[in-house]
Amino acid sequence: MTSESGRTEQTEPSGPGGRTERTGGTPGGPDWDATRAWVAGALSEGERIEAAGRLRGGWTSDMRRVDVVGPGGRRTLVLRSFVKPFYVRHAEGLLRREADVLRLLEGTDVPAARLVAVDATARHCDHPSLLMTLLPGTVRMDDADADRRAGLLARQLVRVHRLPVTAAARPRAYEAWTAPERVRTPEDTRRPDLWERAVDVIRRDPPEHRSCFLHRDFHPGNVLFTGSGARTRISGVVDWVETSWGPADLDVAHCSTALALLHGVPAGLAFADRYTAAGGALAEDRAAHLYWRLLDALAFAPDAEKVAVPWRELGRTDLTPAVLTGRLEGYLRALFDRYG
Repeated sequence: MTSESGRTEQTEPSGPGGRTERTGGTPGGPDWDATRAWVAGALSEGERIEAAGRLRGGWTSDMRRVDVVGPGGRRTLVLRSFVKPFYVRHAEGLLRREADVLRLLEGTDVPAARLVAVDATARHCDHPSLLMTLLPGTVRMDDADADRRAGLLARQLVRVHRLPVTAAARPRAYEAWTAPERVRTPEDTRRPDLWERAVDVIRRDPPEHRSCFLHRDFHPGNVLFTGSGARTRISGVVDWVETSWGPADLDVAHCSTALALLHGVPAGLAFADRYTAAGGALAEDRAAHLYWRLLDALAFAPDAEKVAVPWRELGRTDLTPAVLTGRLEGYLRALFDRYG
């Protein structure tokens, strides 16, 4: 799982944006020189890099904000670079996919960044990198007004799933992010039977389904908002590296799990209803619905720490491993109560 987001700037997955560390024009270090030259070469005539800085909150990528000045005024770009060995190995597929998707989304009603340049194999950069425009807005993960934002998330996800995509432009088929043998259950759980029952559900073959265009990592950490109260609006959807072709249920399941962890079990349970109320279609068979929900939720076991680290960096220090484990277990129990 990855995630990217931003605060008046995009940052990485689950990896909410954050403040920019100004360093007098470059983030510094030998791992930036070649990349900086590549970025400069991608700018319009007469433009130059005025300042750059790291964005904090990312998990899979290093994210930089790049401020540019030129004859047409100032603008800001966002640079994603894969530096961790695992992601470097997979960078070509991830970055080419994101580049293709950003091109596809131009001119649609999905607010996404515009691609500027991509070097997926680090032919010119210090690390595999993608350069894109900055989107307005902030990542919002606090409990205040969470219900309103959840409704907006549901409506936006319906629009993502309705995107017309030709057979030639379809992304790869979805991949599951866990498997029965990979699930790690909490060591101190008082309900080992619950976890075993959940794992047994995903031992089955995937249910038959209709496929559509999936963001595949859609959750509050990858969505930017502007305004407040009744004027709250989604201003950007970021982190398209995991885009896939598969059941709408999987995107809904992923956002549902995140909402349950962020705001409590009822918030996670309610999201599928918000999605269908917005016009989306999900599996009608309860067993199929349970399968997709559990397939996603179990990928967060035992304590959702992979997403919790960037969430805490954004201020959700209340989301301790104990809190998240309790919410995840409560969510599993609630899913069985409703769909089991």
